[in-house]
Amino acid sequence: MTASRFPEFGFSLDRLRSLQLDRLRQSLAHAFANQAPYRAKCEAARVHPDDLKSLDDLRRFPFTAKSDLRDAYPYGMLAVPREQCVRIHASSGTTGRPTVVGYSAKDIETWAEVMARSLHAGGARPGDIIHNAYGYGLFTGGLGAHYGAERLGCTVVPMSGGFGERQVQLITEFGARVVLMTPSYMLALADEFDRQGIDPRGTAMRIGIFGAEPWTEAMRAEIERRLGIDAVDIYGLSEVMGPGVACEFVETKDGPTIWEDHFYPEIVDPETGAPVPDGEPGELVFTSLTKEAMPVIRYRTRDLTRLLPGSATAMRRMEKITGRSDDMLIVRGVNLFPSQVEEQILRDPALSGHYVIELSRTGALDDLLVRVEARLTLEGEAAGRAGEALAQRLKGMCGLSAEVDIAAPGGVERSMGKARRVIDRRPKG
Repeated sequence: MTASRFPEFGFSLDRLRSLQLDRLRQSLAHAFANQAPYRAKCEAARVHPDDLKSLDDLRRFPFTAKSDLRDAYPYGMLAVPREQCVRIHASSGTTGRPTVVGYSAKDIETWAEVMARSLHAGGARPGDIIHNAYGYGLFTGGLGAHYGAERLGCTVVPMSGGFGERQVQLITEFGARVVLMTPSYMLALADEFDRQGIDPRGTAMRIGIFGAEPWTEAMRAEIERRLGIDAVDIYGLSEVMGPGVACEFVETKDGPTIWEDHFYPEIVDPETGAPVPDGEPGELVFTSLTKEAMPVIRYRTRDLTRLLPGSATAMRRMEKITGRSDDMLIVRGVNLFPSQVEEQILRDPALSGHYVIELSRTGALDDLLVRVEARLTLEGEAAGRAGEALAQRLKGMCGLSAEVDIAAPGGVERSMGKARRVIDRRPKG
C-alpha cells in the first residue's frame, strides 16, 4: 500500500472545491432535516440549506457550540435513530455534562479511512508495528487510532495509557516502529528510558505521531533530540470525528494537512465570530461533510490557529495549535497561554518539558508560580540562576512577574494522557 492508496492526495483544487460544495449541501440538508436543535437555529436565523449556492454562503449559517451538544444530552443531536449508532463516545465532562457523539457503521468506516490516511502521511506503512498509548474507552484517541492503523495494514499493540515501565518494555521488545500518544507522555517515557538505561535510538522506534494537546515546536525539538525519532503532529476532536481530522506529512512537518474532502475548515474571530481570511489567526471552525450519525455545522473548536496553503496536497494546512481560547489565562489583565510558558522553559537546555503553572491570589493581585523540572539535579546557585533567567524571559515575553520553582528530576507529577498544565487556586467569581 503506497501513497496511491490515497488518491485524495492528488486532488486538484477545482475538483476538491466541487466535491466540498456537493457534500456541504448534503450535510446541511441532512442536519436541517434530522437535528431539531440545529434546524431551530437555522429558522431563527432565517436561513435554509437551499440558500447555500457557494462555499462562501456557509458563513450565513449559525454556529454549533459545545454547549449545544451538552444541552441536547445525551442523544438530542443525533441525525439518525439511536438504534443505527454502532458506537458512542463522550468527553470527560469535567466542566459539565459530557458531550456525546454517535457513530453509524458508515461513520466508523470513514473514521478508519481518514485515520489510515493520517498515519500514512505521518510516516507509518503497512506491516509496521504501531504501539498505541492513547487511552481506550470513551475517549476517541485509542479506538480511533487503532481502527486506522488496522485499516492501513499495521500490527497494533493496544497498550493504552499508564504503566510507564511496561510501555518502554513493549516498545523495546515488540519492535514498534511507530508510537502514538500525547507529546507530554512521550517526554515522560523518555525519562523512563533513561531510568532503565535503555537508549531509545537502539530500538526500532523511528516515528512518533502525537496529538490530543497543544504542543510547541520547542517540544517537538526536545522529543526528537531525546528519542532520535521524527515527531509528527496529528489533530482531531471527538465532536467532529476524533483523531484523524488532520495530520502532518513526515517529510515536511509544516503543520497538519486538513482532510478537506471530509472536514471543511474556517477561521473566525474568536470574539465576533466573523470569518477571517486564510493566513490570519483566529478560532478554528469545522463543518463535517460526510458524517452520518451526528453531523456538525460550523462547530466552534475553540482551538487557535490559522489556515495555510497546501504543500504536500491541494488541501490546506493548519498551523500548530497555539492554545485554546477557553484555555487562555488572564493574569493581572494579561492574556497568557501555557504554550507560551513552555516555549520559554525549553529555551534553557537545563530545564525539561515537565512543568505546571500555579495561580493564586493575594489580596486583589494574582500570583503566578511556574514549577519546572530540571533535567539534572540543580542546586543552590545553579538552580537560582536558571530560575532567575526563566523569570526574566517570561517577563520579557508577557510583562508578568513570576515566581519560578526549579524542581529536581521527577519532581513534577506525570500525566498518563493529557498533561495538566494549570492549577488555578484563585477564588471563583
